[in-house]
Amino acid sequence: MTGGDGFAYPGQELDIFAAASHWKAYWASRIRPWVRGDVLEVGAGLGANTAFLQNSDVCSWHCVEPDPGLAGRLANAVARLRVCSVSRGTIASVVGHQFDLILYIDVLEHIEADRCELATAADLLREGGHIVVVAPAHQFLFGEFDAAIGHFRRYNRASLRACSPPDCQLRAMWYLDCIGMFASAANRILLRQSQPTATQIRRWDSYMVPLSRAIDPLLRYSVGKTICAVWERACEPGTCRRQRG
Repeated sequence: MTGGDGFAYPGQELDIFAAASHWKAYWASRIRPWVRGDVLEVGAGLGANTAFLQNSDVCSWHCVEPDPGLAGRLANAVARLRVCSVSRGTIASVVGHQFDLILYIDVLEHIEADRCELATAADLLREGGHIVVVAPAHQFLFGEFDAAIGHFRRYNRASLRACSPPDCQLRAMWYLDCIGMFASAANRILLRQSQPTATQIRRWDSYMVPLSRAIDPLLRYSVGKTICAVWERACEPGTCRRQRG
């Protein structure tokens, strides 16, 4: 993740989406089986996602955020959370450390060199560790909102699989929020908004997300406006089982 001393996140949507508790609880429930050990959250923003993933299997949690204003707010937001620390920077600022899980929650699409980013992340994983990506899906949905908040792209299965880092195996990939996909398409084609309103987000989160949560399993998580992927770093033969104990 790039960002120098003058880096400033261009989006203004983080405060609006912070209130989307149904959505955060939904995707968090889907990736929670991999949330354990020493965790690195890249581009943690305001820390609005961090609390939804905390559990007793986490030993330590470190957030990095390149925007100085967001990093300050992030530190305040996670101060009450167990074993959580914050530093301003990118993944390059933690090179030399090792993690069991590295998270990119609505972050990878902001990084131009996404393949290089995940390759760097893989180097920081312990054997048997995981990288989890949650990102916006489908390039045909790319609209004014994506451009306004600094997205380089949206992903589908093929484009996200193409980012697979070396020495890692893709363990799972799925879509979420089938109903939200149609709402995003309507915004892309009809409204062409560069910023959703708080009312729109509240309606989506309160009504569409619970409906998607009921329907997505029936569709085998094959349709949605968000894509999730999990990679696992390969182990030397016989080592991972002992390591996990």
